[in-house]
Amino acid sequence: MSFKKNVNLHVDRSAKLLNFSNDVLEHIKSVHSLIKVNVGVVIDEKIHNFTGWRAVHSEHILPSKGGMRYSESVDQDDTEALASLMTYKCAIVNIPFGGSKGGLKINPKNYTIPQLRKITKAFATKLINKGFISPALNVPAPDVGTSEREMEWIMETYKSLRPDDINYRGCVTGKPLHRGGIDGRTEATGRGIEEVIREIFRHADIIKESGLKNELKDNNIIIQGFGNVGSNLAKHLYNRDKAKIIAIGERDGYLFNKNGIDINALNEFYKNNQNINNPKLGEFKNKPNELLELNCDILIPAALENVITIKNVYK
Repeated sequence: MSFKKNVNLHVDRSAKLLNFSNDVLEHIKSVHSLIKVNVGVVIDEKIHNFTGWRAVHSEHILPSKGGMRYSESVDQDDTEALASLMTYKCAIVNIPFGGSKGGLKINPKNYTIPQLRKITKAFATKLINKGFISPALNVPAPDVGTSEREMEWIMETYKSLRPDDINYRGCVTGKPLHRGGIDGRTEATGRGIEEVIREIFRHADIIKESGLKNELKDNNIIIQGFGNVGSNLAKHLYNRDKAKIIAIGERDGYLFNKNGIDINALNEFYKNNQNINNPKLGEFKNKPNELLELNCDILIPAALENVITIKNVYK
């Protein structure tokens, strides 16, 4: 099942409980607008071509809001699915944005910073000129493969193309602090997951029903992903909650320590080496798919979506 079909399956199930009519349901699931662009950039005297998308699922409240992803796995189906999830997430907790999402099919690790800047500005130019980036209409944010750096490049591009828009800084979120960003934005997603976990442990009935141990620190935790979300989540769980994190996974494998991993030491190691393979902190195994099926109390998928499937859910 594709990611988009998976999302719509949940929508269909929810709609039955809410007694939505078919016409309303069809309208809710429909993507409002979509653009697919080819981005051609001259690098080392050759034209490199990249495919990019920006999907707007809903404009019921403006601006539409959603991340900008740089990954080789980016495609139209996933972009539409993620845009629709942005709509639903905002609506469920009453945040006044429509849902949008964008992405460029690229492995950013294969390019230098100046090359990425050139590619990002070319991609942003295409979207801005077609009305798919604007403080009033459509606002990107960092996502997988992007950061405050890319958001600053997009903002610079928007300002140069729309010099009469005094609200140009609002064309993206997740900017650097010195360019109008908000302190804590980088850690926000990881902190949000931490708060969800802390909230669970405030409810004795849920803890009893789930079979968890009463104190958060007494439970074995596994985190899949050590990017922005996973690393910040692990840092706060470890330092604020004294959590015992026994395994952390990345795309090339996972680090395991039954006594708990020193997250501060791992964060420092990752900054210097860009990997988690540190034998001083635990045993590294080159089998990333095993991680999700290891025995633990709390499993946190903090990497790409759709990792729990019909093939592994029962394990």
